Amino acid sequence: MDDRFESRFFRQSDPKMKEFIFTLPPAWWSRCYEYPWASKFVESSDTVLDAGCGISHPFKFFLSDTCREVHACDIDERILSSTAILQEIEADFGQEEVTKFPLRHFDNIHFAKADLAKLPYEKGKFDKIFCISVLEHLNTKVMQSILKEFKRTLKDTGLIILTFDYPTINLDTFINIITEVGLKFNGSVSLTLPDDAVFSDLYGRLYCYRAVLRKG
Repeated sequence: MDDRFESRFFRQSDPKMKEFIFTLPPAWWSRCYEYPWASKFVESSDTVLDAGCGISHPFKFFLSDTCREVHACDIDERILSSTAILQEIEADFGQEEVTKFPLRHFDNIHFAKADLAKLPYEKGKFDKIFCISVLEHLNTKVMQSILKEFKRTLKDTGLIILTFDYPTINLDTFINIITEVGLKFNGSVSLTLPDDAVFSDLYGRLYCYRAVLRKG
Protein backbone atom coordinates (compact mmCIF):
# COMPACT_ATOMS: atom_id res chain seq x y z
CA MET A 1 0.00 0.00 0.00
CA ASP A 2 1.28 3.48 -0.91
CA ASP A 3 1.32 5.28 2.45
CA ARG A 4 2.38 8.64 1.03
CA PHE A 5 -1.21 9.58 0.10
CA GLU A 6 -2.54 9.17 3.64
CA SER A 7 -3.31 12.49 5.34
CA ARG A 8 -2.28 12.15 9.00
CA PHE A 9 0.12 13.18 11.74
CA PHE A 10 3.79 12.45 11.23
CA ARG A 11 5.00 9.53 13.34
CA GLN A 12 8.44 8.96 14.80
CA SER A 13 8.70 5.79 12.70
CA ASP A 14 8.39 7.81 9.46
CA PRO A 15 11.47 8.35 7.27
CA LYS A 16 13.70 11.07 8.71
CA MET A 17 16.55 12.99 7.09
CA LYS A 18 18.84 15.25 9.11
CA GLU A 19 20.44 16.38 5.86
CA PHE A 20 18.31 17.65 3.00
CA ILE A 21 20.49 19.76 0.70
CA PHE A 22 21.78 21.29 3.98
CA THR A 23 22.19 19.92 7.50
CA LEU A 24 18.87 20.84 9.11
CA PRO A 25 19.08 22.75 12.43
CA PRO A 26 17.35 21.22 15.49
CA ALA A 27 14.89 24.12 15.67
CA TRP A 28 13.50 22.96 12.31
CA TRP A 29 12.10 19.99 14.17
CA SER A 30 9.48 18.91 11.63
CA ARG A 31 11.37 19.53 8.40
CA CYS A 32 13.44 16.36 8.70
CA TYR A 33 10.14 14.47 8.32
CA GLU A 34 8.27 16.85 6.01
CA TYR A 35 10.90 17.02 3.28
CA PRO A 36 11.41 13.24 2.80
CA TRP A 37 7.64 12.75 2.62
CA ALA A 38 6.96 15.65 0.24
CA SER A 39 9.84 14.59 -2.02
CA LYS A 40 8.03 11.30 -2.77
CA PHE A 41 5.49 13.19 -4.90
CA VAL A 42 8.03 14.79 -7.24
CA GLU A 43 8.18 13.67 -10.88
CA SER A 44 10.55 14.78 -13.62
CA SER A 45 7.71 15.90 -15.92
CA ASP A 46 6.11 18.16 -13.28
CA THR A 47 5.56 21.89 -13.28
CA VAL A 48 5.58 22.72 -9.58
CA LEU A 49 5.22 25.55 -7.08
CA ASP A 50 6.93 25.84 -3.71
CA ALA A 51 4.44 28.22 -2.08
CA GLY A 52 5.77 30.28 0.82
CA CYS A 53 9.16 28.79 0.01
CA GLY A 54 11.22 30.76 2.55
CA ILE A 55 14.58 32.31 1.73
CA SER A 56 17.11 29.67 2.72
CA HIS A 57 14.72 26.70 2.94
CA PRO A 58 16.04 23.88 0.75
CA PHE A 59 12.95 22.23 -0.72
CA LYS A 60 12.86 24.54 -3.75
CA PHE A 61 16.49 23.64 -4.51
CA PHE A 62 15.63 19.95 -4.40
CA LEU A 63 12.77 20.57 -6.81
CA SER A 64 15.03 22.45 -9.20
CA ASP A 65 17.20 19.37 -9.72
CA THR A 66 14.21 17.11 -10.24
CA CYS A 67 11.27 18.79 -11.99
CA ARG A 68 10.77 20.14 -15.50
CA GLU A 69 9.70 23.63 -14.36
CA VAL A 70 10.02 25.03 -10.83
CA HIS A 71 8.43 28.15 -9.38
CA ALA A 72 9.08 29.41 -5.85
CA CYS A 73 7.34 32.35 -4.25
CA ASP A 74 7.46 34.14 -0.92
CA ILE A 75 6.11 37.40 0.50
CA ASP A 76 9.66 38.37 1.51
CA GLU A 77 11.27 40.47 -1.25
CA ARG A 78 14.66 38.89 -0.53
CA ILE A 79 13.49 35.91 -2.56
CA LEU A 80 14.32 37.97 -5.68
CA SER A 81 17.98 38.45 -4.69
CA SER A 82 20.53 35.67 -5.07
CA THR A 83 22.84 37.61 -2.77
CA ALA A 84 20.18 37.78 -0.06
CA ILE A 85 19.43 34.08 -0.44
CA LEU A 86 23.10 33.18 -0.03
CA GLN A 87 23.35 35.45 3.01
CA GLU A 88 20.39 33.67 4.60
CA ILE A 89 21.87 30.26 3.79
CA GLU A 90 25.05 31.32 5.57
CA ALA A 91 23.09 32.62 8.57
CA ASP A 92 21.04 29.42 8.88
CA PHE A 93 23.52 26.75 7.82
CA GLY A 94 27.03 28.24 7.85
CA GLN A 95 29.63 29.53 5.43
CA GLU A 96 30.68 26.06 4.30
CA GLU A 97 27.21 25.44 2.86
CA VAL A 98 27.43 28.67 0.86
CA THR A 99 30.77 27.55 -0.56
CA LYS A 100 29.28 24.24 -1.71
CA PHE A 101 25.98 25.66 -2.92
CA PRO A 102 25.33 24.98 -6.64
CA LEU A 103 24.62 28.33 -8.27
CA ARG A 104 22.66 26.57 -11.04
CA HIS A 105 19.65 26.71 -8.73
CA PHE A 106 19.30 30.42 -9.42
CA ASP A 107 18.91 29.68 -13.12
CA ASN A 108 16.62 26.67 -12.68
CA ILE A 109 14.01 28.30 -10.43
CA HIS A 110 11.50 31.00 -11.36
CA PHE A 111 11.42 33.17 -8.22
CA ALA A 112 8.56 35.55 -7.42
CA LYS A 113 7.65 37.89 -4.59
CA ALA A 114 4.00 37.07 -4.07
CA ASP A 115 1.11 37.06 -1.66
CA LEU A 116 -0.15 33.47 -1.57
CA ALA A 117 -3.71 34.80 -1.56
CA LYS A 118 -3.03 36.53 -4.92
CA LEU A 119 -0.75 34.23 -6.87
CA PRO A 120 0.73 35.64 -10.11
CA TYR A 121 0.16 32.43 -12.09
CA GLU A 122 -2.42 31.43 -14.66
CA LYS A 123 -5.26 29.03 -14.06
CA GLY A 124 -4.35 25.34 -14.12
CA LYS A 125 -0.59 25.82 -14.33
CA PHE A 126 0.78 23.38 -11.74
CA ASP A 127 0.94 19.61 -11.47
CA LYS A 128 1.94 19.90 -7.81
CA ILE A 129 1.77 22.71 -5.27
CA PHE A 130 3.89 22.26 -2.15
CA CYS A 131 3.22 24.33 0.96
CA ILE A 132 5.43 23.24 3.85
CA SER A 133 4.74 24.62 7.36
CA VAL A 134 3.20 27.88 6.19
CA LEU A 135 -0.53 27.83 6.96
CA GLU A 136 -0.13 27.84 10.74
CA HIS A 137 1.20 31.40 10.51
CA LEU A 138 -2.06 32.67 8.98
CA ASN A 139 -5.60 33.34 10.15
CA THR A 140 -8.58 31.34 8.92
CA LYS A 141 -9.79 33.92 6.38
CA VAL A 142 -6.37 34.22 4.75
CA MET A 143 -5.91 30.46 4.73
CA GLN A 144 -9.20 30.11 2.89
CA SER A 145 -8.11 32.66 0.27
CA ILE A 146 -4.80 30.86 -0.20
CA LEU A 147 -6.42 27.47 -0.70
CA LYS A 148 -8.75 29.03 -3.29
CA GLU A 149 -5.67 30.27 -5.15
CA PHE A 150 -4.05 26.87 -4.92
CA LYS A 151 -7.18 25.35 -6.43
CA ARG A 152 -7.27 27.98 -9.22
CA THR A 153 -3.65 27.45 -10.27
CA LEU A 154 -3.71 23.64 -9.94
CA LYS A 155 -4.29 21.39 -12.92
CA ASP A 156 -7.47 19.30 -12.78
CA THR A 157 -5.36 16.21 -12.12
CA GLY A 158 -2.91 18.01 -9.82
CA LEU A 159 -2.13 17.59 -6.13
CA ILE A 160 -1.57 19.97 -3.22
CA ILE A 161 0.97 18.64 -0.74
CA LEU A 162 1.02 20.58 2.50
CA THR A 163 1.93 20.40 6.17
CA PHE A 164 1.05 22.48 9.20
CA ASP A 165 1.41 22.62 12.97
CA TYR A 166 -1.30 21.27 15.26
CA PRO A 167 -3.07 22.44 17.41
CA THR A 168 -2.18 25.86 15.93
CA ILE A 169 -4.53 24.82 13.14
CA ASN A 170 -7.67 23.03 14.29
CA LEU A 171 -8.32 19.98 12.12
CA ASP A 172 -12.10 20.46 12.03
CA THR A 173 -11.59 24.05 10.90
CA PHE A 174 -9.16 22.91 8.21
CA ILE A 175 -11.59 20.30 6.91
CA ASN A 176 -14.39 22.87 6.76
CA ILE A 177 -12.19 25.26 4.79
CA ILE A 178 -11.09 22.73 2.18
CA THR A 179 -14.70 21.66 1.71
CA GLU A 180 -15.84 25.27 1.28
CA VAL A 181 -13.21 26.04 -1.37
CA GLY A 182 -13.93 22.86 -3.37
CA LEU A 183 -10.95 20.70 -2.40
CA LYS A 184 -10.90 17.21 -0.94
CA PHE A 185 -8.41 14.77 0.51
CA ASN A 186 -6.66 12.52 -1.98
CA GLY A 187 -6.49 9.16 -0.23
CA SER A 188 -7.26 7.98 3.27
CA VAL A 189 -7.47 10.34 6.25
CA SER A 190 -6.65 9.87 9.92
CA LEU A 191 -7.40 12.60 12.44
CA THR A 192 -6.22 10.55 15.43
CA LEU A 193 -3.12 11.75 17.27
CA PRO A 194 -0.96 8.61 17.61
CA ASP A 195 1.13 7.79 20.66
CA ASP A 196 4.33 8.07 18.62
CA ALA A 197 3.45 11.36 16.91
CA VAL A 198 6.39 13.64 16.12
CA PHE A 199 6.29 16.67 18.40
CA SER A 200 8.29 19.65 19.66
CA ASP A 201 8.23 21.55 22.94
CA LEU A 202 10.32 24.44 21.59
CA TYR A 203 7.26 26.67 21.16
CA GLY A 204 4.78 24.82 23.35
CA ARG A 205 3.68 21.29 22.50
CA LEU A 206 3.26 21.14 18.72
CA TYR A 207 2.60 18.26 16.34
CA CYS A 208 2.87 18.22 12.55
CA TYR A 209 0.05 17.18 10.23
CA ARG A 210 0.45 16.30 6.57
CA ALA A 211 -2.29 16.45 3.93
CA VAL A 212 -2.67 15.59 0.26
CA LEU A 213 -5.46 17.48 -1.50
CA ARG A 214 -7.02 17.53 -4.95
CA LYS A 215 -9.87 19.33 -6.61
CA GLY A 216 -13.27 18.15 -5.43
